Amino acid sequence: MLAPRIQQALLVAFVTAIVMFTYLGGARLWDRDEPRNAGCAREMLEHGDWVVPTFNAKLRTHKPVLLYWCIMSAYSVLGVSEFSARLPSAICAVGTTLCTWFIGRRLFGPRAGVWAGIALASSLMFGVAGRAATPDSVLIFCTTLATAIYVAGTFRARFDNAPADTPPQLVTAGHYFPQHWPTVAAMYAVMGLAVLAKGPVGLVLPTAVIGMFLLIMRLPVQTLPPRFTLGLFLIRILRPFEPMNFLRTCWYMRPLTAIVAAAAVALPWYSAVHLATGGEWTAGFFWEHNVGRATQSMEGHGGGALWFYPVAILLGFFPWSCFAIPLAMDAGVQTRRRDGGNAGYVLAICWVAVYIGLFSIARTKLPSYITPCYPGLALLAGSYVDRASRDGAAIARWWLPLSFAVLAASGVAIAVAVPLVAKRYLPGEEWLGLLGLTPLAGGVACIGLAAIRNYRAAAIGFGGSAVALSTMIFAIGAPRADVHQTSHVLLRAAFERASDPQLASYKILEPSWVFYAGRPIEELPHGNSAVREATGPQQIVDHLTLHSEGFVIITDRSLADLAQNLPPHIGVVAETGRFLKDERLLLLGLIDPAMNSAGAQMPPYQPQIQR
Repeated sequence: MLAPRIQQALLVAFVTAIVMFTYLGGARLWDRDEPRNAGCAREMLEHGDWVVPTFNAKLRTHKPVLLYWCIMSAYSVLGVSEFSARLPSAICAVGTTLCTWFIGRRLFGPRAGVWAGIALASSLMFGVAGRAATPDSVLIFCTTLATAIYVAGTFRARFDNAPADTPPQLVTAGHYFPQHWPTVAAMYAVMGLAVLAKGPVGLVLPTAVIGMFLLIMRLPVQTLPPRFTLGLFLIRILRPFEPMNFLRTCWYMRPLTAIVAAAAVALPWYSAVHLATGGEWTAGFFWEHNVGRATQSMEGHGGGALWFYPVAILLGFFPWSCFAIPLAMDAGVQTRRRDGGNAGYVLAICWVAVYIGLFSIARTKLPSYITPCYPGLALLAGSYVDRASRDGAAIARWWLPLSFAVLAASGVAIAVAVPLVAKRYLPGEEWLGLLGLTPLAGGVACIGLAAIRNYRAAAIGFGGSAVALSTMIFAIGAPRADVHQTSHVLLRAAFERASDPQLASYKILEPSWVFYAGRPIEELPHGNSAVREATGPQQIVDHLTLHSEGFVIITDRSLADLAQNLPPHIGVVAETGRFLKDERLLLLGLIDPAMNSAGAQMPPYQPQIQR
């Protein structure tokens, strides 16, 4: 019979695999990041270049190379497909939940670790990261693995028969940082992999999380008056940053080892791509996509400084965010423990707070930016659910059925809202509102089980509902939405009319067109803004005249602005609606002038081919 810890690890891995791998390649790549990353990996593989990222025959400076290497490896074994492009992210998601289980097991106990792994696997935003061809899942895995190495080097392993609420024990008494140098080097080397996945944040943020934890835990115990005042509150907040404590803690974390270990992993590629591109990639990545995103809102991704990420977590960590209020209250009580049992809670809270705090300062905001803190959220959720299932939570037990009621209410909201949204954007898919029956039924069943105080069964019911809902959203909802993507209609029309179509686009380019066309798509018009407006129509004419099998993708609105400037032998050969947009996409090509009405100019555009 397998040892209990092996059974627990297999359970967490199995649940994660269900959520991540079920119909993983069922939907086409979603614009915009997925096809960019998948297409970049394909171009690098086709060119045999493992150093310089390119997409659409242009240098791609958005992200470092680790994800591209992973996708290229999958392509080499399985061929180019949506499944192959997403496979590295799904594998990393399984690895992340196992690391989260390991951390939870050491800090909170075996069952809490299992709950933490399941909570993470079935949270919506983590599922998005684990099923998308983006660097997020690779980054989350690397940073979580680094934290797991830190925990392994700092806290002793637990026995399965140890009491559930036994405080974690330090490997070396009095030291909240690994004292074994190879462990520290391995931790920072894994952070070096995170730097290869997404840049400096892969080293800076996990180091900041551990550093914040050490700043708090290394403080001498000080008894403060229980009465709340603003002054005492500020003392509690600012005390960890006392200059000498801050400097000693920074040195305690072996910064030289951090620099050497991370650089040994990441620096060879960064140096190679810098030399190969004459510094162009380095300038684009660090200046535009790091400094630029921190100091200004880019690509329309702005947000409120204070409320954006809390709201993003409530949605992204659903359905486990149903426990948000009792979980926060319970964690607050647990952090005040003086028996050493607060260490796990302090680490998890630092994990979440550092990411929310730092990214709230940045001007560019996306919900995915803070997904690396989701393992910390899962640890808090796992600990609370474990103790609540044993009726051992530090707050009133009625919070548990109230959370189940929130789950049921969310099911009602899904059942009502999804058909309304689908009627406008996904006609014919209104039945997807039935997905709301899963949280509704699960919430009602959990309320009933809690009423008879069978909290363990209620927790299992909640977990089962969460896994089922996440799996159905990704394996059923996403493919049904994908049916309504239509851009492939234009590509199919181009390849039906030409054996080697030369594609261009006018004032619009979706990365998925490049990926599914399997070739670069020229962007028209070229030049600065004044040149573009003046020469745009002529550039369309030149492209279609120079290439006998040329085509140009354009929107109906753009065509309406310049139709009178196009000659009669250029016309619309195919059209389709644009996914989730109130406009249509058109394919321009050479046609028989007789097909147009008399006159030297092309007549105003009239739709001919319906979606």
